[in-house]
Amino acid sequence: MVIKEANLDIVATRRSQYPDDGKPEFLLVGRSNVGKSSFINSILSRNNLAYTSSNPGKTQTLNFYGVNNSFYLIDVPGYGYANVDKKTQAKFGMMIEEYLEKRDQLKRVFLLVDFRHTPTEDDLLMYNFLKYYNIPVTVVATKADKVGGSKKEKCLRDTLKTFDLVVGDDLVVFSSVTRLGVKEVLKKIEDLTK
Repeated sequence: MVIKEANLDIVATRRSQYPDDGKPEFLLVGRSNVGKSSFINSILSRNNLAYTSSNPGKTQTLNFYGVNNSFYLIDVPGYGYANVDKKTQAKFGMMIEEYLEKRDQLKRVFLLVDFRHTPTEDDLLMYNFLKYYNIPVTVVATKADKVGGSKKEKCLRDTLKTFDLVVGDDLVVFSSVTRLGVKEVLKKIEDLTK
């Protein structure tokens, strides 16, 4: 898949603001600072389309990135960030749940986890939450360039053991620096938008 066009088309906080054109949608979820913005920029071959920040918790809306006029990548607020108060966290949770409840256009969720560490309880909760809605998931293990050769196998084992992926779900090891996994992710999207 060649990315010819990508723009931030819609910023939404409620269902009435979602696009109504029926195009396939792919949701990105993950802890704050897991590298969702870098993932978006890598996948879409753009440097600064999604805003990367050293301060986690910047995304506070559902951001619909229109790609090639044929599908949307949707970035949502990260979870597990302590500096966001409980009331705001609850609001984010309701926003994401409202999206998941009735979104026929949603084809797959990319759940981003940090490859350097064993997935957290929050990551597992998110995976189980998505399974409750029977949504297909690809776990994307980010920041793989920061894991040395001998540790890669252990990190892979830890990630797979934590999630115990159901049939149809899978794992992609990813790096926005080396572009490892980019083609794999694009192929998944392409197969689901044909």
